[in-house]
Amino acid sequence: MSSTEKSLVIVESPAKARTIASFLPKGFQVEASIGHIRDLPTSAAEIPASIKGNSWARLGIDIENGFKPFYVVPSEKRKQVQKLKKALKDADVVYLATDEDREGESISWHLTEVLKPKVPLRRLVFHEITKEAIQRALEQPRELDQGLVRAQEARRILDRLYGYEISPILWRKIRPRLSAGRVQSVAVRLCVDRERLRRRFVRSGYWDLRATFVTDKNESFEADLVRIGENRLVSGKDFDSATGDLKADAAGLLQLSEERALELAEGLKEASWQVSEVEERPYTTNPAPPFTTSTLQQDANRTLRYSARRTMQIAQRLYENGHITYMRTDSTTLAESAVTSIRSLIQKRYGEEYLSSKSLQYSTKVKNAQEAHEAIRPSSVFKRPRELAQEVGSDELKLYELIWKRTMACQMAQARGHNVTVRVSDSEAVFAARGKTIEFPGFLRAYAEGSDEPAAVLADREILLPRVAVDEALDCSNLDARGHTTQPPARYTEASLVKELEAKGIGRPSTYASIMDTILHREYVVKQGNALVPTFTAFAVVKLLENFFADLVDVDFTARMENALDEISLGKRESLPYLHRIYYGLDNEQGLHALTLQDIDARESCTLLVANDENGEAVNVRVGRYGPYIERGDERASIPDKVTPDELSLEMALELLEKGSGPRELGLDDASGKQVYVKTGRFGAYVQLGDADDDEKPKMKSLLPAMEAETVGIEEALALLSLPRSIGVDPQTGEEIFVDLGRYGAYVKSGKETRSLDAPEQVLTVSLDQAVAKLREEKKSRRGAPAVLKELGNNPEGVAIRLLDGRFGPYVADGKTNASVPKGTDPDSVTLQDALDLIQIREAKGPRKRPARAKKKVAKKKVAKKKAARKKATAKKKT
Repeated sequence: MSSTEKSLVIVESPAKARTIASFLPKGFQVEASIGHIRDLPTSAAEIPASIKGNSWARLGIDIENGFKPFYVVPSEKRKQVQKLKKALKDADVVYLATDEDREGESISWHLTEVLKPKVPLRRLVFHEITKEAIQRALEQPRELDQGLVRAQEARRILDRLYGYEISPILWRKIRPRLSAGRVQSVAVRLCVDRERLRRRFVRSGYWDLRATFVTDKNESFEADLVRIGENRLVSGKDFDSATGDLKADAAGLLQLSEERALELAEGLKEASWQVSEVEERPYTTNPAPPFTTSTLQQDANRTLRYSARRTMQIAQRLYENGHITYMRTDSTTLAESAVTSIRSLIQKRYGEEYLSSKSLQYSTKVKNAQEAHEAIRPSSVFKRPRELAQEVGSDELKLYELIWKRTMACQMAQARGHNVTVRVSDSEAVFAARGKTIEFPGFLRAYAEGSDEPAAVLADREILLPRVAVDEALDCSNLDARGHTTQPPARYTEASLVKELEAKGIGRPSTYASIMDTILHREYVVKQGNALVPTFTAFAVVKLLENFFADLVDVDFTARMENALDEISLGKRESLPYLHRIYYGLDNEQGLHALTLQDIDARESCTLLVANDENGEAVNVRVGRYGPYIERGDERASIPDKVTPDELSLEMALELLEKGSGPRELGLDDASGKQVYVKTGRFGAYVQLGDADDDEKPKMKSLLPAMEAETVGIEEALALLSLPRSIGVDPQTGEEIFVDLGRYGAYVKSGKETRSLDAPEQVLTVSLDQAVAKLREEKKSRRGAPAVLKELGNNPEGVAIRLLDGRFGPYVADGKTNASVPKGTDPDSVTLQDALDLIQIREAKGPRKRPARAKKKVAKKKVAKKKAARKKATAKKKT
């Protein structure tokens, strides 16, 4: 590059642009595209006029002529495109430095298609943002990889066809605003299948004994009963984890009842005990490979409780600021230079004995892994977490520390120790105690998977038993009978679901976070602690897809689809024949185009059998537009939000029907002579005066939080039905004062003034003096002014940047532009630079468009009449 040559470098994000600019010499201008600058149209308004008349226009894909996609520049990206075109005018060469994956290659291709540069175009790729890596990339630019571009385009087309063909069916047959997706629907099915297992699971009980033995040196240890004579006791591993039934090969084992266990405990109190066997076996444990995208998401979820989306947002910031290598990868390999640095630091920090005897390289088990990338590691392991504390927020520091520890551990020595088993017996009963010693911690000094405290894990992993010898006599100081119940298969967490998808070859590193976001946002699953609990809506959606579009939620079919898309990217398969096959079908496979609504019974799809009652009548869950409910014949009952699908037994369903199948009569209202009822509806219990078939609509009032439908009496019901009630006159204004229950709770009202009461129960007890005092209080705005969470500093123009808490969550502001903090980001971790980036991205999208007000149309007849009247009046004056 000559000293006078001007170069334009385009990356995806402002943060990445800022970091790269700091490593480039004078003459380089770095700009951000801010993600994709064009895509398929997402609304009718974006569909070009030239294709609007075509039957496939809503897809944005010409399925009749080679599945040609029609791309548009969204309105919010036009300002940024103009900015890039302006920068291009002064450039002598353009460098496209988007990420080195399918998505990044696609962004670069779209940039060339829209900007149409007439100057030389070069592609820069690097997996870490360091001065050395960028310099190497400048010295070795490459051409755009058209294989990656075609593969990404095929994925985008396939995802659009899948979503746009199936989602409308879900809207019409189940509920509006649902969605189907090529990978998302399979993820939902996995969660539903796990819940089905939990519903079918039969809990089994078994008992054993636990004894405390004491040596002659007064050292004690606990042991569990494992055998009586020749009969081994049943343990948890003898039950099928999926069904809860005893395995076939465990049929002859001894399964103690509570009564038998108590008898044994009593009978063994006077027994004489001695050590019958001591067994020691050495073990070694290998370090885990360095992080890939999925393993980072899994460990961050287990250790830090971060969602997949939050993990990727934090990792993106670390990458763009030059702290870690590229974070979307399924490779476990490390550059030789990185391995050398890691091993050097291990030797210096931990000592020679903690270094593995040779350089360790790991191979991935993921199908079609993109080995061109490295695993996720610090850009420099010599930058320890504590040295980064002043540069990044708390979230970034925690994730960086996790990555740093795992990277260090992957080149450390094995952990070594012994597993010890001690068996203690009398003439019949045999107890076993199992211990574990860690003689050399090796890599555990730096990192223990699933924990951010390696030292604590070392302590927890060691189970020390006293030194005992065979035939040594022991005393039994305590003997307890213990009951156990088998547990159903655990629900998926984000970590375990990502692991399962990866193991089955479904989805790719860049997609896992968006999959989790979608299934949570669409309420196919809800979080209960860290577990993903599928909703009844998810059951209905999966049932419909299984019954009518089985291939599309088949795990193996979806995995084969992923392989085919990978083959397209590698140039081993053509995309057009494959898209044609998926859309129109081939042989026994069902095509997306063949889908029809006629054969789908919406009611059947939304009906989930709980069980048949004692009379053989079906008790079902019905998924309606406003939520799920229990149905038996003409009886209905709402399902409380907290009830999960695996908990809904026949007994619970019948109990809900009994409560909600009909009103409970409380008595007559003396004033009106009408019956008073208590009922249960979708929004909870309420009381009602009169019947729906009376001349006027019956009066209804919700129960107060402290009231229950089963115990509420006629007096309480009438008190509620008396609302709104007058409690007197305001002495200052002369206006009558009323109290009532409204949408936002209990309140007091006089004229146009209203004030909320402090507690719902006050609506029945508040006095006139208390109501007047409440009305004199200053009225609080319901929305209120946004609270300032943090003063972040000033921008380059000296304007203060603040972090605020608004109605829709935290956001940053500079007085002119407000930008929301991404969902899942810890507000405490937002830095000044993060805020400036968010504001720049928001400004690039342009002002939010408000819907135009409809102009008042003046009727033509009226205008004509007025003109005629004026003409007549003018003619009169002249005469």
